[in-house]
Amino acid sequence: MKILVLGIGNILFGDEGIGPHLANLIDEKYEFVSDEHVVDVLDGGTLAQRLIPIITDYDNVLLIDCVNVADGEVGDVYSFDFNDVPECITWNGSAHEVEMLQTLQMIEMLGDLPPTKIVGVIPYVIGENSTFSMTAEVLKASLTMEQVITKYIEDFGVKVLIKKNTTLEEVSKYTYLKGTQ
Repeated sequence: MKILVLGIGNILFGDEGIGPHLANLIDEKYEFVSDEHVVDVLDGGTLAQRLIPIITDYDNVLLIDCVNVADGEVGDVYSFDFNDVPECITWNGSAHEVEMLQTLQMIEMLGDLPPTKIVGVIPYVIGENSTFSMTAEVLKASLTMEQVITKYIEDFGVKVLIKKNTTLEEVSKYTYLKGTQ
């Protein structure tokens, strides 16, 4: 079975870059060992519809992104299946999120969407200003998100081993370089 861990977001807008930053942390920090499963980790950035051929090539997908939640607070973490999104959750908070939701819906309409789980966090939305810095609330929440992600992978019988001790703060300093190395 092929499992995809896909980080979505825009690193230029602080907390909204949690998906790519966390995907890069997972890729750098962990090794996945299995005789029957393959785990790939991808920083999908803001590519949305360009990710369709990649997403449809997998048997299971775990998407890391930001979410909006009625009455939620910055740093709150939510984990749910795409086919069972709680009513309080929306993806209408930023440009990339609406497009990603539409992308998943398009894949689903075509009958090609693999089982998809979302791990999301409520970001501090900064508006038009750019920053690479994430809030303390989202940095703290990333620890919970990391545990949810590794458990999801382990639930398939994949061994999750630490290959390098690193932190999100360290990895996020060079996320923007990942595509150029």
